Amino acid sequence: MAKKKQQQQSAGTPAITALTASGVDFTTHSYAHDPAHPSYGEEAAEALGVSPDQVFKTLVADVDGALTVAVVPVSGSLDLKALAAAVGGKRAAMADPALAERTTGYVRGGISPLGQRKRLRTVLDASASAHTTICVSAGRRGLEVELAPAALTALTHATLAPIARP
Repeated sequence: MAKKKQQQQSAGTPAITALTASGVDFTTHSYAHDPAHPSYGEEAAEALGVSPDQVFKTLVADVDGALTVAVVPVSGSLDLKALAAAVGGKRAAMADPALAERTTGYVRGGISPLGQRKRLRTVLDASASAHTTICVSAGRRGLEVELAPAALTALTHATLAPIARP
């Protein structure tokens, strides 16, 4: 995947708006979303022709009563204990999907770590650092944004921590 400054902003999602305003280099990738596909993240990796290790899914968890965003590779799953530890918490559980949608302003399968309605504490899995660029949701199903992990970390004020398991 080539890294370049996005020239045409046709997506219009809050994530794309936030990226454009930041001046960060990014590329958008769109594909035809198949509602029958069993995994949003795996569908994105397949459609983009990239490794599931390079495509990251955005999950919303409840850590000790506070919603927290976890960004982990599609190839793995979220380790809730590791997420809690990364933010100094004791217990973590997946957030109610309706609450996650209301809080972020995005629908499930299209939740982006960028441009959320309410900024939530964010933890990016440390494996992202192994890649020049990674892909995350751009704010709707069938739309991904590719950017440097350091840019995502800076824009979301994320903590880097090993929160994924194979």
